[in-house]
Amino acid sequence: MGEVNSGGMTQGRNQGKEDLIPNVKHVIAISSGKGGVGKTTVAVNLAVALRLSGSTVGLLDADVYGPNIPMMMGVPKPPEQQDGKIKPAESHGVKLISMGFFVPEETAVVWRGPMIHTAIQQFLRDVLWGELEYLLIDLPPGTGDAQLTLTQLVPICGAVTVTTPQEVALHDVRKGMMMFQKVNVPLLGIIENMSFFVCGHCGERTEIFSHGGGERAAEKLGVPFLGRIPIDPAIRAGGDSGMPIVVANPASPQAAAFRGIAAKLVDGISGMDAGTGGQPSASLDSLVKKIKRPLGT
Repeated sequence: MGEVNSGGMTQGRNQGKEDLIPNVKHVIAISSGKGGVGKTTVAVNLAVALRLSGSTVGLLDADVYGPNIPMMMGVPKPPEQQDGKIKPAESHGVKLISMGFFVPEETAVVWRGPMIHTAIQQFLRDVLWGELEYLLIDLPPGTGDAQLTLTQLVPICGAVTVTTPQEVALHDVRKGMMMFQKVNVPLLGIIENMSFFVCGHCGERTEIFSHGGGERAAEKLGVPFLGRIPIDPAIRAGGDSGMPIVVANPASPQAAAFRGIAAKLVDGISGMDAGTGGQPSASLDSLVKKIKRPLGT
């Protein structure tokens, strides 16, 4: 098994240099303003939903400090080498790579920016991704080295932000969106996770973390609202077992919600490609003005 080393940094095609992933059509960043909002759960289910729709899909775990994708995709074994490259693991039809394959579970990753840069660069350049229609990249929470590195190395077709409905999470969403605007990454939309809970016994709906904040934020900031995902034990169980809900229970409303969001992403990206649709991102000046105002005004 090859190791991820810390030598050498090559700028990507955004700077007219080496094309790190020439056979990947669309790179989608999955982000969150803060931790604990279910970003990786959303990334995993969206990747599998896209694959089930017939697309070729890869999933890159760039959350180097908390790489959970191997467990959530049910892949305990590290990938193999082939001709000096890393052959990505594959689960549920999705190709995937993660720092979790290379670091023992009990070992904390304590890296400075240059090492994060190099690890992400290698996961792009040295992995045999093959022909992919979509490469989803699960970013660490917040705004930092991994986000900046990614924007320097490859052209990102757009970023998706995952939030929960409460105001503290939405506050961090606005910061993250401003960061993507500064580096000229289009905003594909906002997903509201943990939107509500429906009791399995009585059917009563409870909005534990408030409700509707993600949609209000999207409307206020001028970006698409992609959909809501409820709190549900089955979604959590799917992540723990390596069987995402879109595979474990495809007929469930939760799986349907993920498929609906995946379909909106495809439609939005197709419109951007054709120049006939797709939601244009607000200008930076406009976004800054909106971010400075409370969402309710």
